[in-house]
Amino acid sequence: MKMRTTTIATSIAILGLSSIAQAELSGNIGVTSNYLWRGVTQTADKAAVQGGIDYANTEGFYIGTWASNVASGEEVDLYAGFSNSTDNVGYDIGVVQYLYPSAENDDFVELYAAVDYAGLSAGMHYTVSSDKKNMAGENNTFIKGDRYYFVATGMPLNADWSVEGTIGYYDFKNDGVAGKDTSYKHLQVGVSKETEAGAMTFALSKADKESGDKDPIVTISWTQYF
Repeated sequence: MKMRTTTIATSIAILGLSSIAQAELSGNIGVTSNYLWRGVTQTADKAAVQGGIDYANTEGFYIGTWASNVASGEEVDLYAGFSNSTDNVGYDIGVVQYLYPSAENDDFVELYAAVDYAGLSAGMHYTVSSDKKNMAGENNTFIKGDRYYFVATGMPLNADWSVEGTIGYYDFKNDGVAGKDTSYKHLQVGVSKETEAGAMTFALSKADKESGDKDPIVTISWTQYF
């Protein structure tokens, strides 16, 4: 589900939210050279294998799960929500639980909402609860009250190629470091090609130095949907 912030946001912009509501049971599996979440590597710049399963009814309600390896072991996301569209306007609201079975006290929960108009998507994630602690046992980043804002767009170039871009800002309520604000912005642009064997994506991402990933990051990813 971490991928929903950018990948699904740009899919919304390209395909429209109504495509989610028309689905029933679907899934995806993929590999990436570097799992980035909100502009920051989750795998210490290593590759990741990822996949998920979703179910959506015709009214727009959906539920699903998504998993990936991360630097601390593994991440498993559980989410549910509602998406629909009216004329040229689409929307998506829901809740996601981030689980890290191999990392104690890393789990957290977010509410999210996004709206799409004419190929442009905007949304926010809000952390409502968190088990994350710093070494002193106090709340650190990724805690209740954190907010993530994003704007994303995508455009098909032809039947096979598309381009997409995302701008995001992670606003931390409490960074856990006195006198230091680690809130940051990030930008990602990418190009994708659809093939019978899956979708290939080449992306370039850059986050502020406060994120810990100050250098631009290039990723190559493959995803198959079924």
